[in-house]
Amino acid sequence: MRRPMNRRYFMGTTAAASLSTLAIGATEPKPIGDRKPIAVSSGNGLRAVEKAVELVKKGIDPLDAAIEGVAIVEADPKDNSVGFGGLPNEDGVVELDAAVMHGPTHGGGSVASIRNIMHPAAVARLVMKRTRHCLIVGEGALRFARAHGFPEVDLLTDESRRIWLHWKETRDANDDWVPPPQTEAAHLDEYIKKRVTGTIHCSVLDTHGDLGCTTTTSGLSWKIPGRVGDSPILGAGLYLDNEVGSAGSTGVGEANLLHCSSYLVVENMRRGLAPKDAVMEALKRIAESSIRDPKRRRPDGKTTFNVSFYAVSKDGRFAGGCMYPGGKMAVHDGDSAKVVQLDPLFEK
Repeated sequence: MRRPMNRRYFMGTTAAASLSTLAIGATEPKPIGDRKPIAVSSGNGLRAVEKAVELVKKGIDPLDAAIEGVAIVEADPKDNSVGFGGLPNEDGVVELDAAVMHGPTHGGGSVASIRNIMHPAAVARLVMKRTRHCLIVGEGALRFARAHGFPEVDLLTDESRRIWLHWKETRDANDDWVPPPQTEAAHLDEYIKKRVTGTIHCSVLDTHGDLGCTTTTSGLSWKIPGRVGDSPILGAGLYLDNEVGSAGSTGVGEANLLHCSSYLVVENMRRGLAPKDAVMEALKRIAESSIRDPKRRRPDGKTTFNVSFYAVSKDGRFAGGCMYPGGKMAVHDGDSAKVVQLDPLFEK
């Protein structure tokens, strides 16, 4: 039976629960190689890249390291775009998507529209390892996670519930929902002005030159129930080839679904482009074709949406880029971690 979880209870039990959950499907450590490890992530992944590099320096598989890294964010109730505390769909239900890819085996797995599971990236790893499938969705994904011992929790925190209710109460002045006084809800308006597109991606290059990556998200806030973005789609929200490099994305997922964008970034690196150039070429492709659709085109002829990419090549080079300014990337170069600004395709 699903256990409701308030924040006080959650903060007191999450460490043990997360450690036992993340052990499901993980690979035994191996001897350490002589390569310098690299981890890149979206801007909300500073702790993720720190954890990932710490683990690969101990011989942990690069995919397992990436999954444990993003698990920190999946379990963080303060991050409204991933896992526990993620903003819900229009019905007030948190639905999660995640995918993984493993360089040495070129394996991949994903789950979409999964509910009540805090660590969907770890479930995606089991889809890769313990099935002949690549993608399991909805109720089937939940049953699969339960079968392997993943505990169910209520992912909607009190804060995310307040934000969702404020959205319902303010979106139509003629409906029957009445918002609280502005003095009680002013801090919630920022979530209404701009929809949360969140997500965390993490790509890891280990000490043997092997790659692993994962992307995990609660998706677009207030989405139509059952909507699936790019995060769980191999080639769109993430992609890797162990002989070339790894890439992943955050932002409006429909753009990446329409362009197989992460695959495109890796293929750009395959034909010799540096990671930065590979990312910028993918952004240009998206910008040029997306504006054919009026609902994705601004009056000035640019896209209505933003997307960001994070890439690392087999030889350890890394870069990121975004459609518009403001994007950030977390990077650990094997010595230290930092958050850097992404290069934008457009200035505004």
